[in-house]
Amino acid sequence: MTQLNELRDNPGANKPRMRIGRGIGSGKGKTGGRGGKGQTARSGVAINGFEGGQMPLHMRMPKRGFNSFNPKDWNEVRIDRVQAYIDSGKLDITAVIDADALIAARVIRRAKDGIRLIGSAGLTSKKVTFKVNYATKGALAAVEAAGGKVDVIPAKAPWKKTPYAG
Repeated sequence: MTQLNELRDNPGANKPRMRIGRGIGSGKGKTGGRGGKGQTARSGVAINGFEGGQMPLHMRMPKRGFNSFNPKDWNEVRIDRVQAYIDSGKLDITAVIDADALIAARVIRRAKDGIRLIGSAGLTSKKVTFKVNYATKGALAAVEAAGGKVDVIPAKAPWKKTPYAG
């Protein structure tokens, strides 16, 4: 049986790190693995994507699309998932199903920029009233076909100031 003071790693398990710039005999002396002279031998080199003065590929490609400076982060809630929570008794269909109700039932963790109701099938409960910021056409049709109602409330734009009512 081995003693604690006799424990060792397997041979070759730990390799000593290469100490660069410690003379010719070390194998990484003089230039220290940086090659000869020039830009890459110096510190502070950032030449990723540089093509020797030619217009780089990422700049030659055409621009496409648009990135919003203030994108919305929606909570997307599927209709069939809401129905599963109604069936389990965690959501009350007599009350309005809004962000607070969804958080209380733990359908969503937090209300981000608003609630998007998505999906086109799976709602079997009658007389369900949703109060959401957005609903797809399929979701609207599915809720109304089940006899429910969807109140769409517009999300407030954070960059728009409310008019002064003095």
